[in-house]
Amino acid sequence: MFRKITIIALMLLVAFGASAQRRGARTKVIAHRGYWKTEGSAQNSIRSLIKADSIGCWGSEFDVWISKDGTLFVNHDDDINGVVIQNSKSRDIAKQRLSNGEFIPTLEQLLQTAVNLPKLQLVCELKPHDNKKQEAKAVKKILKMAKKYGLQDRMTYITFSLPGMKELIKRVPKGTEVYYLNGELTPQELKDMDAAGMDYHYSVFLSNDKWTSECRKLGLKTNAWTVDVKPESQDLLNSILDMDLDFITTNTPEEMKHVIFERGIMAH
Repeated sequence: MFRKITIIALMLLVAFGASAQRRGARTKVIAHRGYWKTEGSAQNSIRSLIKADSIGCWGSEFDVWISKDGTLFVNHDDDINGVVIQNSKSRDIAKQRLSNGEFIPTLEQLLQTAVNLPKLQLVCELKPHDNKKQEAKAVKKILKMAKKYGLQDRMTYITFSLPGMKELIKRVPKGTEVYYLNGELTPQELKDMDAAGMDYHYSVFLSNDKWTSECRKLGLKTNAWTVDVKPESQDLLNSILDMDLDFITTNTPEEMKHVIFERGIMAH
């Protein structure tokens, strides 16, 4: 009798493990613009990168622009304190401060910090520039800087710019993943362009419920943004987590990691 109960228990454990895997065992957490919703931090700051690493996020996302004179800066909006980055000189941009008092970081400063955070994946968003030649120049400089600091294996690239995505795919080292953010390309179209997968707003996945399975069949990965943990949207969060995405980008990374762990689907 004891042997029979033990066998049944083992079968249930295996079944539970398989179910957990189907329900999203691979899902990894990416801190959106770093972990900035915490004391002393700010969006796209050096502090936000360090904080994302400190709570064990898989990756930290940040946004990159190139200045008029060719310096790469990290900032979400096209301007900081009214200074438009792509149209301004680096000396004027570098004077600007973030909400936590830090000066706006250059990409070089961010990567110098990342060298000492070896477990953290770096999710670099190339921002769409008005001048596509300038955007292509930014791609070359970003890749050169990643190589300079020995971070090529830890870089993932994302962009809303279709020309930017194509330029990245053409130039990244073999095996480096490039994702599209804009939401209108199908899994097959992304596969044909050699993209690594789709990095779309969660509403796109909810509206196209077969895309996650299509991506899986094509060997593409999936990420949904920006998915935050809020008490009033628990049903929505459950629906997104049930899609078995590879990644979730969030402004609440600490809470998201806890929710995923509690559901038994934390990636190891």
